Amino acid sequence: MKLSIDHKSHVPLHIQAEELLRELIKDPQYATKFLPNEVDMAKQLAISRTTLRQALNKLVYEGLLIRKKGIGTKVAEVSVSSKSNNWLSFSQEMQARGIPIKNFELHISWVHPDEKLAHFFDITTDKKVLKLERLRGRAEGPFVYFISYFHPRVGLTGEEDFKRPLYEILEKDHSVIANLSKEEISAREADKFLAAKLEIEPGNALLFRKRFVFDQGDRPIEFNLGYYRADSFVYTVESRRD
Repeated sequence: MKLSIDHKSHVPLHIQAEELLRELIKDPQYATKFLPNEVDMAKQLAISRTTLRQALNKLVYEGLLIRKKGIGTKVAEVSVSSKSNNWLSFSQEMQARGIPIKNFELHISWVHPDEKLAHFFDITTDKKVLKLERLRGRAEGPFVYFISYFHPRVGLTGEEDFKRPLYEILEKDHSVIANLSKEEISAREADKFLAAKLEIEPGNALLFRKRFVFDQGDRPIEFNLGYYRADSFVYTVESRRD
């Protein structure tokens, strides 16, 4: 398959590269095989490796590609996933359902990202990011523990009032609009730390959700981990067939 993009188009190069990669993945020639290396692809498309990597990173975090350091990028085996539309911040979602939420803990710190987080944000590991940890639930007790990391580009200082809805803070205070959310849902057992936070026994079941949030330019702005008590939370997916 010949690789090319339109440099005269108004569509950003990284988005064109992403769409091209999506077509490449569908090609049986590349099923569960390695893609051409980044250097060759970037040269063929006449774009920078940074632009190409931005497109590759997005597909890696969608689970469509698997990157192996020192080896290359491989097309992942097909997996089944469900998507939920009309997503909101946790506060907005609970408010829409008429469920009063209590904040039990809120911790803010600046940390160095690990390699995987730095890769998602496309930054170096020596660049600190804002880490926000929140324990939330009903008045009778907590049922979810969130850990969020934010790209330095969004401009959060740590002085914001995080009792407000998160995406409202980003939009109204920093002109950053959360436009796209990609989520991964799985089950896991509570370790001692999470069990203590959520007031359950170690080994109890948790609903674990990863959320990858992007702005209107498809640039990553937040990486969120959510640990929910399985006996207190139901994740509902609504799909409509066009």
